[in-house]
Amino acid sequence: MFRSWAGSLRGRVTLITTLIAAVVLMPVALIGVAAARSWIRTTVAADTLASAERVVTDVRAGDLPSGASIPMPDASIELIQVVEPGGNIVGSSDGARNLPLIGNVWPGPDDPVVTSENCLPTMCVHFTAWRVSAAPDSRVVYTGTRTPRMLRSYVLESLAFTEVAVVVALTGWATWLIMGKALRPVSAMRAELEEITASDLSRRVTPPEGDELAGLAGSINGTLARLERSADQQRQFASDASHELRTPVAGLRAQLESAQLYPDDTDLGSLVKSALRDTDRLQAIITDLLLLARIGSQVDTSKERLDLAQLVREELSVRKDRVPVRLAVEERVEVDGVRLQLARVLTNLLDNAQRHADRYVRVSVGTHDGMAVLAVENDGAEIAAEDRERIFERFTRLDAARSRDAGGTGLGLAIARDVALAHGGEICAEECRGGARFVLRLPAV
Repeated sequence: MFRSWAGSLRGRVTLITTLIAAVVLMPVALIGVAAARSWIRTTVAADTLASAERVVTDVRAGDLPSGASIPMPDASIELIQVVEPGGNIVGSSDGARNLPLIGNVWPGPDDPVVTSENCLPTMCVHFTAWRVSAAPDSRVVYTGTRTPRMLRSYVLESLAFTEVAVVVALTGWATWLIMGKALRPVSAMRAELEEITASDLSRRVTPPEGDELAGLAGSINGTLARLERSADQQRQFASDASHELRTPVAGLRAQLESAQLYPDDTDLGSLVKSALRDTDRLQAIITDLLLLARIGSQVDTSKERLDLAQLVREELSVRKDRVPVRLAVEERVEVDGVRLQLARVLTNLLDNAQRHADRYVRVSVGTHDGMAVLAVENDGAEIAAEDRERIFERFTRLDAARSRDAGGTGLGLAIARDVALAHGGEICAEECRGGARFVLRLPAV
């Protein structure tokens, strides 16, 4: 039971807090007891000293009544004795009448006033001894009181340690309650997480308001979102692969089965050429599908500072395009990103523009509202407003002019969109009279 309690975060914090409270409060209690005892001693000494001074004054003036009890100047100082050299008591108060000498010191001429403590057979007293004069036969006045109960017992210690125990217990109890309240959202989030299964990653935990656990809930929800996106990508990959690979595989199989059934009527060269074309088609689709499945997994770990203008020039330097490319780029337009992925976006946009351009392709790079903007424009067929979002879906066919049979896998714009989102940006098709214009926006640095 103790192990399970102490093994929990709530139990450990409570135990540590309680121990810290005990370690801090024990010395404070000891110091407090010592200070209280010192204050009581100082107070008693001051009272006995004041009474002794008044009695000494009366003795010097000869005002003490002979044979009568010595009156008490202070009701709290009930023990008064006037003693001659040799220890003969010549006068006392009623409280000290039958007591032996209450003091165990005899003040000398050089130190006429002494405050001390002494224990008699029946009690202990705090007293002040005051020498009346410097003469050898001078009397000494003793004034004292019973040692206060607070000093002759452990009442102060008992009270202090009881208070410490109560405060420590209250600290532990309060910490236990506070930690329980603080960790209640964690328990709620844990319960919500236990209800989330791999078949349904769309649920999210409810973030608490106004504390650090809201950040934890945000991180959990972000992780769930990434897992959901990854699971969606895997399902999409399986769906796309099973759907889009079926046609070229079926065509390739049909050609091979025909060649097997009619070997004499088969042109081997034509068969090999057609089979290689279908194989290249399959390889391109699989490569793009795998890229789509991996986008986002390496963005955070593989980012580097990139100059978009330089990236555009590097990509154009290795291309041999059918239509000339016009450049309008600003220098030092920098972003943080994965070079290979952003280069693939640019390549896909250029390939798309080259397939549909008539006379020119224009590439521009600049900044706007804190965003780096890369635009690729061509003078081919315009994209209808209702198709500008749908065109980024996988294997989307708009018309014969934009069919993937004219080149490409049908995944280029889908890859461009996923890369942009993984980099915290966006890509869209904007209105462009007499052509098509694709714009990539990424956070500038």
